[in-house]
Order: sequence, then structure tokens, then C-alpha cells
Amino acid sequence: MQKKKAKLLILDEPTASLNEDDSKALLDLLKKFKAEGMTSIIISHKLNEIAYVADKITIIRDGSTIETLNRKTDNVTEDRIIKGMVGRELVDRFPKRTGIQIGEKSMEVEHWNASHPLYSERKLVNDVSFYVKKGEVVGICGLMGAGRTELAMSLFGKSYGANISGTLKIHGQEVHLRSVRDAIRHKLAYVTEDRKGNGLILGNPIRINTTLANLRAVSFRTIIDKDKEVLAAEDYINKLKTKCPSVEQTVGNLSGGNQQKVLLSKWMFAEPDIMILDEPTRGIDVGAKYEIYCIINKLAAAGKSIVMISSELPEILGMSDRIYIMNEGRIVGEMSSQEATQEKIMSCILKSDKHPSGIPLTPDNMGMEEEGRVEDGE
Repeated sequence: MQKKKAKLLILDEPTASLNEDDSKALLDLLKKFKAEGMTSIIISHKLNEIAYVADKITIIRDGSTIETLNRKTDNVTEDRIIKGMVGRELVDRFPKRTGIQIGEKSMEVEHWNASHPLYSERKLVNDVSFYVKKGEVVGICGLMGAGRTELAMSLFGKSYGANISGTLKIHGQEVHLRSVRDAIRHKLAYVTEDRKGNGLILGNPIRINTTLANLRAVSFRTIIDKDKEVLAAEDYINKLKTKCPSVEQTVGNLSGGNQQKVLLSKWMFAEPDIMILDEPTRGIDVGAKYEIYCIINKLAAAGKSIVMISSELPEILGMSDRIYIMNEGRIVGEMSSQEATQEKIMSCILKSDKHPSGIPLTPDNMGMEEEGRVEDGE
């Protein structure tokens, strides 16, 4: 950049795939460029990054400029930025669930194990046992590399991993899910953390993406009924309040939050009893997050069982009825939402750590996210 003697540098979500240390190094570099006379424009959902480097903050919503705040003259707070982003104040970041009726156990996992698909000697999931009940939201948190996603995918029809073993019971009956098709047939859904790579076909319209996991419902003798597809997609657009011109809108042209709604629609249309949500709010702004939280609460209120994997501790604490803590492929703690705190969760992880490095573990270097940070922005 210096060799080209650039005077203006525009960065669009530059830290989306970086860890905390690398992100800070990049932001510090922008400060250095500023001191040398370079102007930078950074586009980010991460409020802590904006607060760290920006002199002026322009808030854009629905393609229009809402306001520009000057750090020197305006009272710039996180709440002020959020109000501009969502068009209203978010008094409570996590909507309350009222009239919760938690029922019987719907899924039980006992002594579950899974190894790396290429390096079978490397165990990714080690003797994990947990359960979830009807109408319950169970959170699973842990460090990056703790084995959360590997656990979810190995349960979902053995879609990832090798040497998978253990007992899986759905509604009290032991099942053997040898494929994704088996998992769907047993009313188990997995909403991937990678909506662009694995969850959606970005070049296809909303109509096609919505029905992918349940084509039988919109077809007759293997022939897809387009009218049924349209009606199904329109129904979920209305239910989830997806912002789009029509069901023929290409999914790749939607915002991150609306893509996530289409991904949820896809699995809701499959009519599962149990949904594993892997980082359900990754890469979306705080307004879209709130809407996703409301959808999760409605699913739980309808008697669905929700397993929510998240790197954001406030999200885990704000949305879960019970919380499991994973570290190095194992469950190292279980807490109710009433007793859980960030400090207790961190303590569980620290006490279970097999390989202390001598470096204090904090949310910054553990790959866990605190409030105000959004990963993988759109």
C-alpha cells in the first residue's frame, strides 16, 4: 500500500476472517497510516472496531444514510449507533420468552466420539453426553477448536468425522443416522454456521432454497410443483419477515440477516422436532440478530428443541435455558441460565485446560466473543 502511495484506503469488513490479535494489528496499522496522512474508510458491523479507529461514523440502513456522528462533537455511544442501525432503541438485546413449557427429553446423546476424517488418531469429540428437552433452548459454548461444530455435524447423519461412536436417542428411541437423509427423516435439522458455503445455493432464488430440505412436500412423483414452491417460500417470507422483492430474488443478493432467515426457512420447512443452530447470528447486525432471537423463541414456544452453538457469551447467556461448556472435545461443565455467568464459564474452561501455555486466557485470545462484536460481517 505504501509503495503505491495511496491517499485513500477503503476496507470492507477487513477483519471478518481474522482473530482478535490480527484484527487489532490491522486496526493499529490504520492508525499508523492516519498519522502518515492517509485517509481510510472502514466498513464493519463490529462496533468495538468502529469505536477504536473511527473519527467519524456514518450509519447506513436500507441503502440510505441515517446520520454521521463526529467523535469530537457528538456523544457517540454503542446504544446511539445501534438505534441508528435498527431504527429504534433496543432496550433488551434478548427477547424474553413467556409461558415457557419445557417437556420431555427429545434428544439424548451418550458417550459420543468422533475423530478427524483424515487423521483418525486425532479425537475431535471425546465421550460427550448431553440432552435437550421439548421447548428448551440449550446453549453450547467453548473456545475455537473446542469441537462444537464437529459434534453437531457428526450427530447430523455423520456428515463430518470418522470413527463415530456413541448412542443417540430421539424421543426415547435409539436411532442410527447414517446419512443426512436419515437425520432429516428423524426430524433432526442442522443449520450450518457457513450459510454461504454449505447452507444456501447463492445463485438460486429464495423459492428454490426454501424447499431444498423437503422436496417431497412440493413434488409429485419426482416432479416439482413450482406453484407449491412459491406458496411455501412466500409463507416463510411472511413468517420470518424476510426483506426481499419476491421469492425469485437471488439469495446471494440478500443481506446477511436475510440470508440467515432463508437458511432458517429451509430447515423450518423440513418440519424438524430438533434444530441444531450453529452460530445462528454470525455476520449479521444487531437488528437482524434480535429478529433471529425472536424466531428461536417462537420455535421453542412451538415445542421445538433447540441446540444453539455460539461463540458470543452474552448470546449464550441471554438465550439459553441450560448451557453446556466444551473444551478440547469434551463437555467440561453444565449450568442453568440462572447460575451461569461469563466468569463461571471461563473458569470451567480454564480449570479443564490440558495444555496451559502460561498466557492468561481472556475472551480476546480465546476465540470467544463479547457483546458488541459481530463476526464475519456481510
